[in-house]
Amino acid sequence: MPRLCQPWDTKTGLFGNLAVLGFLVVQCLDGIYTYLGVSIWGLSIEANPLIRTAVELGGLGVGLGGAKALAVALGMLLHLRRIHIPVALLTAIYLVAAIVPWTVLFFSR
Repeated sequence: MPRLCQPWDTKTGLFGNLAVLGFLVVQCLDGIYTYLGVSIWGLSIEANPLIRTAVELGGLGVGLGGAKALAVALGMLLHLRRIHIPVALLTAIYLVAAIVPWTVLFFSR
């Protein structure tokens, strides 16, 4: 079984840097797409109940921005702890579950 993390004294590899960079890009895209989607079609278009609740409580900018900032902070924490495989998996999951559906929705109109 491969290790999920590396010791602190090892160099950061290219894989980890690409994983966290991809994670940050996907989070930004998801934030932009979610903002545009909710602005156009209303909050009912958002499938994630955590994001929907954050937006209901804080408003679109604050709720969504706070949720994305928290996701980025946790992703960076994993990166700093050298836990890169879950960051890469989360990036792939976001691509499939968030970015692709939003892209299809925006470009199918």
